[in-house]
Amino acid sequence: MKGAPRPSFHPPDLLRPSPAAAEEEEQKFFDRPCYEFNRQLATASNDKWCEHCRHYLTARCPHIDEFLDDVEDLSPE
Repeated sequence: MKGAPRPSFHPPDLLRPSPAAAEEEEQKFFDRPCYEFNRQLATASNDKWCEHCRHYLTARCPHIDEFLDDVEDLSPE
C-alpha cells in the first residue's frame, strides 16, 4: 500500500426529507378525528392509522385529496 487511504466522500442526499419533516409527514395519516376502524380487519390492527380506517381511499373519506396528492408525488414524470 502506498500513501494514506483517501476518505470516502458521499454528497448529501438533497432529495431526502429531514428527519423532522419525515416524521411530520408520517404523522399526517395517524389518529385523525374522523378515524373509524374497519371492522373487517383483525382487532389487533386497530392502531388508528388511516390505512385501517373504514373510509380509507373511499369517497367517504373527508381527506381523500391528501391521499391522492401523496400518491401523485410518487408517480414517475
